Amino acid sequence: MYTFSIKPAERAVISMLDLQGREINYLRVSITDKCNLRCRYCMPEGVDLLPMSDLLTLEEIRAVCRQASLLGIDRIKITGGEPLVRRGVIELVAMLRELPGIRQITMTTNGVLLPKYLPDLILAGLDGINISLDTLDREKYIRITGRDHLNQVMEGLELALASGIRVKMNSVLMKGTNDREWLDLISMARNKKMDVRIIEMMPIGFGKAYESVSNRDLLLLMKEHFPDIREDNRIHGNGPAVYYQIPGWMGSIGLISPVHGKFCDSCNRIRMSAIGDLKPCLCYAPVANIRDLLRSRGEEAVAEILKKVISEKPEAHCFSKVEGITEEKQMISIGG
Repeated sequence: MYTFSIKPAERAVISMLDLQGREINYLRVSITDKCNLRCRYCMPEGVDLLPMSDLLTLEEIRAVCRQASLLGIDRIKITGGEPLVRRGVIELVAMLRELPGIRQITMTTNGVLLPKYLPDLILAGLDGINISLDTLDREKYIRITGRDHLNQVMEGLELALASGIRVKMNSVLMKGTNDREWLDLISMARNKKMDVRIIEMMPIGFGKAYESVSNRDLLLLMKEHFPDIREDNRIHGNGPAVYYQIPGWMGSIGLISPVHGKFCDSCNRIRMSAIGDLKPCLCYAPVANIRDLLRSRGEEAVAEILKKVISEKPEAHCFSKVEGITEEKQMISIGG
């Protein structure tokens, strides 16, 4: 069991605004392109993976996050690939927790390794966990992910809920695959204190081959089943989900609608891939790479390039018009 000294976070003295006047205070950091699942729309069998030498080291990730925190970034999401397959992930959480100005550290995971790592993640200072799970049916889980790990995911989910850490479940619906499971999936929030978010399939990478289920249509179905459903205006986190509450349920339902909805006016994030590509918007190609600059000129060069990326953040994404998407990499390489 690891032990860590957690220092209280201090608020950065400045904040960064993009050209639209949006405050950018959220950085999503992919730490690996590797994963222990083979989800068909993300990382099917046969995908080429990067050598470790191409990835940012943990110390380099900390250096970027330290400079970002001085510019007003105060919340970090650790993603992958699957972040829990990266050696040293526990130490990374602890290193980021000690950075002045960082107020929140969360992680998106497929949940397979949560039973093994959850206690140490919490001790290191992790504030919240998003668990990606597209089906509750074992056979369908195997077809979607290529692996038989549903029992481990459910165990990790229950352990996370029991620990008291904030838990969200992310599900992507695919027509003809799991779109009829929406009721079973959202019903996880009936007796569990967690948010269940349904995310529209984004037309990036292998996701282009799958037909997105419209959250507009899903909301109509939800209202048919639950006429007393109402919008939940409480703050649930940093993301663009619109939340709904069903009376009597412990958790809430969130809809994230990049294709059939626009949330760009309140977007507060930039992204960094595992090799240091910086992206101010998910559907556009990276505007800069920070790895080689960091290795050649040191941490002092990081702040200016972060400012540049924030200043060049597009006004809006273009997921509803696929021809405008310039990102050509697979989602596993970009970071979730």
